[in-house]
Amino acid sequence: MYNDLFHIGKLTIHGYGTMIAVGVLVAVAVAIFRCKKKQIDPEPILDLVLIALIGGFLGGKLLFILVSVIDDPKAFAQNPTAYLGGSGFVVYGGIIFAVCVAVVYFKIKKKDFLTYWDMIMPEVSIAQGFGRIGCFLAGCCYGAVTHSPIGVVFPQGSLAPAGVKLWPTQLMMSAGNFIIAGILILAAYKLKKRGQIGSLYLILYAIGRFGIEFLRNDHRGAVGVFSTSQFISLFIVVIGIALFIWRTKAEDKKPEDEKPEDKKKDESLKVSKAE
Repeated sequence: MYNDLFHIGKLTIHGYGTMIAVGVLVAVAVAIFRCKKKQIDPEPILDLVLIALIGGFLGGKLLFILVSVIDDPKAFAQNPTAYLGGSGFVVYGGIIFAVCVAVVYFKIKKKDFLTYWDMIMPEVSIAQGFGRIGCFLAGCCYGAVTHSPIGVVFPQGSLAPAGVKLWPTQLMMSAGNFIIAGILILAAYKLKKRGQIGSLYLILYAIGRFGIEFLRNDHRGAVGVFSTSQFISLFIVVIGIALFIWRTKAEDKKPEDEKPEDKKKDESLKVSKAE
């Protein structure tokens, strides 16, 4: 709601950027802690952070530009540089692009992508939760006018319309992301098959995003009766469910000698024979 947190000389500390930084730091700390607890090498996590930041920025910006061109080509043609600035992103573009780059990275490094995908997605949701608080401070991604008691009034200078009650969609999305992170971390104790947690993230996030879009009122493009993000969400839910089913069946069909518990038994037998 107040994006300028404080000033240090001529330097202004903005709430949006601060929340992004806090989200990344918390996400990295949680990911490393969980990696060590599960005895997974935490070193690729820092690489994943860079991939997520760079890929997320580029993907989010590219999809924003694409949506803007499709929605209003004349406005884009008149002032294309206005769409290349710091503001204006589509989260789905960032997620999709970052995942694609991560797949290539792990293929080059010859590491198991699915293991780290499952590990990092709860932390991605945590980072998104903090990022949405930054959206609230800046006033972007604002909601429609409401008379609800939980409505918020943004001041002059915010990206949101000032002086009227709006749905606090940013805080609702933030809470939703934190809840999703909690669900995924708890689900990881039950869902042991590779790819299940990452797939579950896609399903939960897409469902939540589809719903919250009904309360938003910022300009973000449309496909028929749906907003761009709602339209994409429909496909993401289907993809998430398909991946979850595929990974569950793929792991169940694995030969017994490839399962982790059998490997441990083989190793223990080798040790006993050696003695």
